[in-house]
This record gives sequence, C-alpha cells and structure tokens, in this order.
Amino acid sequence: MGELDETKALSCLQIETIVYACQRHLHHLPTGDRAGFFIGDGAGVGKGRTIAGLIWENWQQGRHKAVWVSVGSDLKYDARRDLDDVGAKCVQVHPLNKLPYSKLDSKAIGIKNGVIFVTYSSLIASSERGRSRLQQLVQWCGHEFDGLLVFDECHKAKNLIPDAGSQPTRTGKAVLEIQEKLPEARVVYCSATGASEPRNLGYMVRLGLWGEGTSFHNFPQFLGALEKGGVGALELVAMDMKARGMYVCRTLSYKGADFDIVDAPLEERMMNMYRKAAEFWAELRLELLSASEFIAEEKGNSNQIWRLYWASHQRFFRHMCMSAKVPAVVRLAKEALAEDKCVVIGLQSTGEARTEEAITKYGVEMEDFVSGPRELLLKLVEENYPLPPKPDSFQQGEEKVTEIQRKRHSALDVSFKGRVRKVAKIVDVSDDDTDDYSPSESDHESTESDEEFHMCQICNTEEEKSLLLHCSGCSRHVHPNCLTPPWTGILTDDWACYTCKIVEDEEIKQDVHVADFSKRYDAAAEKKLKILDIIRSLDLPNNPLDDIIDQLGGPDNVAEITGRRGMLIRASDGKGVVYQARNAKEVSMEMINMHEKQQFMDGKKLIAIISEAGSAGVSLHADRRAKNQRRRVHITLELPWSADRAIQQFGRTHRSNQTSAPQYRLLFTNLGGEKRFASIVAKRLESLGALTQGDRRAGPSLSAFNYDSNYGKKALTMMYRGIMEQDSFPVVPPGCSDDEASIQSFIDEAKAALISVGIIRDAVVCNGKDGGKLSGRIVDSDMHDVARFLNRLLGLAPNIQNRLFDLFTSILDVVLHNARIEGQLDSGIVDIKAKNIEMKESPKTVHTDSLSGALTILYTFTIDRGVTWESAKAMLEERQKDGAGSSNNGFYESRREWMGRRHFILAFEGSTEGMYKIIRPAIGDALREMPSTELKSKYRKVSSIDKVSKGWQEEYDASSKQCMHGSKCKIGSYCTVGRRLQEVNILGGLILPVWGTIEKALAKQVRQIHKRIHVIRLVTTNDGQRIVGLLIPNSAVESVLTGLQWVQDIDD
Repeated sequence: MGELDETKALSCLQIETIVYACQRHLHHLPTGDRAGFFIGDGAGVGKGRTIAGLIWENWQQGRHKAVWVSVGSDLKYDARRDLDDVGAKCVQVHPLNKLPYSKLDSKAIGIKNGVIFVTYSSLIASSERGRSRLQQLVQWCGHEFDGLLVFDECHKAKNLIPDAGSQPTRTGKAVLEIQEKLPEARVVYCSATGASEPRNLGYMVRLGLWGEGTSFHNFPQFLGALEKGGVGALELVAMDMKARGMYVCRTLSYKGADFDIVDAPLEERMMNMYRKAAEFWAELRLELLSASEFIAEEKGNSNQIWRLYWASHQRFFRHMCMSAKVPAVVRLAKEALAEDKCVVIGLQSTGEARTEEAITKYGVEMEDFVSGPRELLLKLVEENYPLPPKPDSFQQGEEKVTEIQRKRHSALDVSFKGRVRKVAKIVDVSDDDTDDYSPSESDHESTESDEEFHMCQICNTEEEKSLLLHCSGCSRHVHPNCLTPPWTGILTDDWACYTCKIVEDEEIKQDVHVADFSKRYDAAAEKKLKILDIIRSLDLPNNPLDDIIDQLGGPDNVAEITGRRGMLIRASDGKGVVYQARNAKEVSMEMINMHEKQQFMDGKKLIAIISEAGSAGVSLHADRRAKNQRRRVHITLELPWSADRAIQQFGRTHRSNQTSAPQYRLLFTNLGGEKRFASIVAKRLESLGALTQGDRRAGPSLSAFNYDSNYGKKALTMMYRGIMEQDSFPVVPPGCSDDEASIQSFIDEAKAALISVGIIRDAVVCNGKDGGKLSGRIVDSDMHDVARFLNRLLGLAPNIQNRLFDLFTSILDVVLHNARIEGQLDSGIVDIKAKNIEMKESPKTVHTDSLSGALTILYTFTIDRGVTWESAKAMLEERQKDGAGSSNNGFYESRREWMGRRHFILAFEGSTEGMYKIIRPAIGDALREMPSTELKSKYRKVSSIDKVSKGWQEEYDASSKQCMHGSKCKIGSYCTVGRRLQEVNILGGLILPVWGTIEKALAKQVRQIHKRIHVIRLVTTNDGQRIVGLLIPNSAVESVLTGLQWVQDIDD
C-alpha cells in the first residue's frame, strides 16, 4: 500500500476504497461466508484502476489467484493497462474465452496463478462434452480459494430476481452459483448502476443485508420492506451500507457539464409521413381483425399475431421518432465541429437485423439506404398476415373419396365362385368324395353360372341377377327388401345404393366447399399483396444510423463503435448504396471497435457514434493522455430503455482525468408519446440516485418526464373515466373552452383515437337518444397501465397524440398537488427547515451492530417554525420596496372563524400566474401555493395594520403549545398540526438491523401519515450539525425504545 501511495498511481479516493474492501474481507457473515464489498462509484471515477490496486494488494499478501468477470472481451486490454499502471506488470491476465475447456493448471495449459479474465457470456458457456466454464473456474480456484472474485459491471447479473412472470437469467444464476461454491472468496461487486432498483440487489448475497442474523429472513422479505418504504427507504439502505463499511459510492462532479433537453420539432415532411403511418397502422389493425376471423379456432396463433403487432407498432414509431431527430443531430454535430469541438452520438439500436434482411432480399447493391420501418412492416405482414387454409388441404379429402370409389369399382363381382369358396371353407366334406378336389377345378366347372347368379351382399343368399339391384357406384348386388328402408322406386341404369348416394352428395358438397375456400384464399392472398404494395409505396425514413453517417461525410469521418458487422455506404459514383463489412483488410472484426475508438481519440475522426452493444466500458472523454482533447458534445439520438443504461451511456464521455466536461444534448421530438421512453429513464434515475448516492438528487435529473408512477396510474384512470363519460375531467382538456360542446367534441375525437390503438375495445355506434355516439369498454388491466398508454399513444396522429398527452400530464399535476396537500407524496429525503432548530438533549444509542460496531442513535430536536410579526412585516415591505409583485400581495384575514378566532396570513404572488405563496404565523412557509380563486373565497385582504398586528401576534403566541385543533384534539399533546414549537425525533446511524422494530411501532400509530416511513434531513441552526434519518413520531418513541430494550446516553 505504501508503494501505491508513493507512485501516485492511485488517487486518495481509490486507496480509501482498497482499505475499506480489505477491512470488509476480514469479516465473515453469520452464514459462515466471507463478507463482500460493493464499489458503486459512478461511471468514469476509476473503478478499473481500483480493482487493479486490490489485485496487486492481495498479490502482495500471497494470494496469487484472482478471477475478474466483466462484460466484454475488449476490456481485457483495459485490465492489462490498469494492472501495468499500478505496477503489477508481473501479474498475468489470461482471457478464458481463448483457452480450452480442460483444467487450467494442467501441463497443457499451465496457468498456476494470475488473473483469469472472463466475460459474463463465457461464465454461462459450456463445451460440446458438457464441461462448463464455471466448473473450470471453480476447479482452478479450489474450494478453499480466498483470493479476489471481482464482478465488474455486475449489473449484468441483475435479473436473478426478475419481475413477476419472468424467469431468472442464466447469468444471474451463474453469479450466485460461483459465490456459493467459493465461500471463502473475497467478493467485490463493482458497478455504477448495480442497484438501479432494489430487485437488482438479489445476487449480492455477500453484503449480508438479509438472511441469518438480520431483520429479514430472506431476500423477498427485504425487497418487500424496501418497496413499501418507497424512495426514502432506498436512500436509507445506501446510507446503512456505507455506515457498515461494505459500500463506497462517489460520483464525478457534473461541474462544467451542461445538460440540455433539445426539442427537435417534426419537419413538415416528417409530420405528414408520421400522420400517414399512424393512419396506415390503424387500417392494418382493422384488416388483421377481419382476417383473424379465419383462424378463430386457433386462439394461440391469434394471440401471437397481436403480440407481434403491438411489439412491431412500438418499434416502428420509436424508429420514426429517431428518424425525426436526424436533421437536428446533423445540425448540432456540424455546429459543434464549427466550434472546434468533437461529437459523440449515442443510440441503442443499429437496425442491423432489418438491413441484413433487406440484403438477403435485394442483394448488396441498392438504390437507397434501407428503411427500417418499411422492412419491419413488410416482415410483419409477410410472415404473420392470417390467410385461410389453402385449398390443397381439401384436395386430400377429395382424393380419399376418389380412392374409395376406385376400389369399389374395381372390386370383383361376388358370384357363384365366391359362394363355392365360402362353402368350401365352412362345409365338412368327407375325404372319399373329394380325393381329387381342388379350387381351380371347382372354379372351372362353375364358370357357366357366373352370368346368371349373384349373391346378395346383405343376406349372403344366391339369387338370379335379374332379381337383384346392382349399384353403379360400388358394384354391389342386393335384394330390394334387404335395404333399410326397402327400395320401392324405379330401377335405372345409374342406380346407386344409399351409401354411395351419400358419398356422391358429399363429393358435390366438397367440390362447392373447395371452390368456396379457394375463392376466399385467393381473395385474402390478393388483399395481402395489396397491403404489401401499399407499404412499399409509403414514404418512410431510412435507417438513422446509415443516414447520419452519410450526411456527416461517411465512414472516413465518422467512427462507429457498435455491435453490427456490416454497413451500407454511398457508392463511389454517388448512385445508390453498397453493403460492405465494417472492418478493413488490416483490422479484424474482433478489433474493429477498438480501432475506431483509437481513430476518434487520436483526432483522425471527430465524430463517434456509439451503441450500447459496442461501447460498454469504453472511454471517449477528453482524456489528458489522448491527442484529441477537444470538448465532447454528447448527443442522445435515442434515450436508452433504462436509467442505468442512460448513466452508462453518459459515462462514456464524462470520466476522470479529462481536460473538459462534456455538453449533453438530450433530444426529444415534440410528440407526447416519445416521452414514454424518457419516463422510464427518469423513474430509474431517481431510484438509482437514491440507492447509489443515498440521495436521489445526485446526478442529472429527468424527473419532469417521470409518468410511470402510482400517481401516473391514478391520473390515467381519471383520464380514461372522463373519456368514457363515467366521470368529469378534473381539468379542462387542452384546446377546449368551458362549454360542453367543445369538451364533447374532444371526447368523441379521443374515443376514436383510443379505439384505433386498441385501448377501447368492443366499440359500437349507439342508437336512440345517444345516436351516433361511440361506446365501448376499457379492460381493468388497461385502466392504470401507463406504459401501454404511452406506447400506444405513439401510433396516433401528432395532433390528437399531443392533446391526449397534455391532458394526462395536466391531470397528473392535479393528482400530485392533492397528494402533496394530504402529506402522501413520497418525496424521498425531506429537508426540515425552520427559523430555529436545536438539539434538546444528548443523543441516545439504541443499538450497536455486532459485525461493524456501527451505532443506531435517537436524536431529539426542538424546532420553531413560526414567523414573528416583525419578520412578516419586513418581508412585505421588502417586496413593496422592489416595486415587484402583484397588487394582491399583502395580509389577509379568514372569512370564517376557527376555534373562536379569525386567522391571518401573508400572501405573495407565486411561481406561476394565479398562484400565491402563503406564510402563516405558526408554521411559516406553507407547503403548497394557493390558487387566487381559493385565496379570495376563503380570505379577504386587510388594510388595517393594527388589526393584523394584534391577530398575528395572538396566533403566534397561542401556537407555541397548542395545535390548531384546540384543547379537545384526539391525539392531544402528540399532534403537531399548526403547532409552532415542535419536538422532532430522528433515528439516525444504522437503520436496517432495527427495521422490523420501527415498522411495528409505526403500524400502531393513529394518524395515517405517521404510519409511513419518512426520511428527513435537518441542520441545527446553533452549531450546524447535519443529521439524516427516520422521523419517529412523538407517540411512537416509547414503543420504539421498548422494542429495542436498550437505551444509553452517548457522550457528546
């Protein structure tokens, strides 16, 4: 460690991490396994170098074997570089994917020590003989292995505990298995996004957060507690892990980095393209509904078609949104180059699958770039358009009938010779009489009577031919009276028995049936061809990746770091495009991304396009060691599906040792539906910040786009009920006036739109008094499915799409506003602000962790929230002196009395027009702003300063000991509503070990607001102490202390 400090190869922060990790590895969990450590440093802080330092430290301690698991084989070069940088040049790095499956320490391979570098995909690989890489690693390490087992970018194992209905991934199971088989291994989890949500912690069994010796028996119980506790609980977990020495998490300062959300409005051509595409998808849905009737019996097939339809629908419009941003990307890139900067463009999908399908169909030379949306549509219709069964399948049945007929026609007449054979078999003839008997002789002798006699096929008696009926179909002979019913009709030459008559009728029907199906099949096939022709004629955009590269000067100017193997480039004569492999002769496909990265870092190419598949762990920042030190402009053409991926993408250009921080340009079109993708990311960014930093406000925020929450679900239900006319809207829909006619017109338009995207089902046009109105139903599961609403919204014409989205967000604002008033809003860590905050008494230690020695401490504070008359008067004078603000600013008196007196407030114009900030004598700033209509209906402005002065002072004095409910309050002295002087109890330090006790104590509380877990933060006004912890209501303190059964005064 001294050597590392002297060489300055590691920063103080990195050395601190190594110290903590080594200390943690000295402990064992109650289960007997060695405790693990979690490095949650943000992207670019230098986790790779820290891991290299850990390996070198363990090497010095005599532990010469280590396993380094990472996401891509390219990163082995980074591992080698990091080990060299810390002075560990003697430690060999062995990439496992290049080695055979035999024993690693055998004579053939001969690896006795060093670092085995293995990817997550290799970890789950196995040979044809069934030997797995995991077995190979465990054998090499040995059961007593106490070296390092590093899971770098460990978020790859996050789906060990998936959402309901999904299966755990093989990667997650393999990560868990290797930890179980190496109980003494020194495990290190390492990822900037390892805990984007609590479910993703499932594989981190060595942290000891659940299981034996904890408050939670198993992971599901731990998960349930966190999900119930909301974002605040996640923040506590992060703080707890840090307090117990199992976790570090530092993020690079975003100082100097710019985050801009750039609107990329649709150009007119794109707007028309989008509108026509939305109309086409609605028509295609109707066509598929109609065509699906042919396969009504095959329910599985029908469900599969609709799954594919909606998946393709989402992918199609997502692609359209990307294409709509291409002009803006090109413009921003050119502007950045003109300002002597360089550009990194981030996207998630490359459209390679569509391109390869097109190459297979059309060849390597084409007139223009492939249109991903068109190929996607063609594929959907070509492979899944339901056709009725082919007429060929009925031909088989027809052939069977013909075959039966042929056999019947060719059957021998059953004549007298048949009778003789039959008699020969059943009559016992004496040997003397039949010495020379032979069937051939008998046959020969009886030939004369073949024409005169036949046997009835029903009663098996011989009869003259003239007295028997002969069937023209099966050639049978029968007595007229033997038939059921007996035949009494006229005998004709083409007479047929009853059986053959049925067959003939069936044949006729079959012919008609085949003809009918043939006609239906031909009509459906023709319709399918027409739909395909329409798709080919639609004006649709090209693949954005190829389009951007082409518009920015081609592959010579743009470094592509993606997972695709080939690309379309403009032909040398400028006519058409040609498909070619991405790698040149001198560079292998395996090394192409490394080569392209180097071209960018050397400044030979000033634009880089990255996808998730190609850029994991890649550094593209303005590195002091690189030739290209221009400032990076990072443009997100396509926002990733999840926040952890967004963080990973942002981390490509914002890393340590950079000369300048990047400029981030997050592109959104003006389509409401596109914000669906931002919504997911924003949700995860908030919880990611909470879980990794202990404060969700760390890092860039997209919370303005977080719609997929419980409040979003409630807002959606309210919107749907309004559209279905089951309830009134809580707000006036956008573009409508207050009159009923304009709202009804909007409702009709919204209904038609929701029918076209399959949200309103079983739609019918009403008759009678509601004649012409549309009706239908929205299934219960769709009523609160925000993701589905935002997905389907993409497939509507831009105008109605934006109106519906604006209505949804307006209702969501109302829902959030109401939740805030009721104290139900889960806002994570809440800052308590007051005029005066002081510690009332010495903190009490209520629990000590046996493993780490960390303490759980109960703090008690007194806070004064009130505003004196002098302070209130000074505030108003300050506003009036500036000459700013509304004429409505000033003191107000309540119109009604409450508890025998009128109340006074000070109101200032708020942040938005028509809203007012309220200040009260007892509690200071109110949580919410008040609308002007509410202000004027409940209060009246007072001009007499003396009157206000007296009333304000009385309320200020009375609220010091009494809540606003008066002496008869149900909760008594525990109530804090409207009380100026309050006693606040905070449980700080280590919380997880005492979680169960706290939950039980809070569950007994009378008020609903006291039953929820609240995480708060305050700073004392007298000595600036900063305390973060759980708010314990006064009425619950005794119950908590009784549960913990141990109270001890702590020295100051």
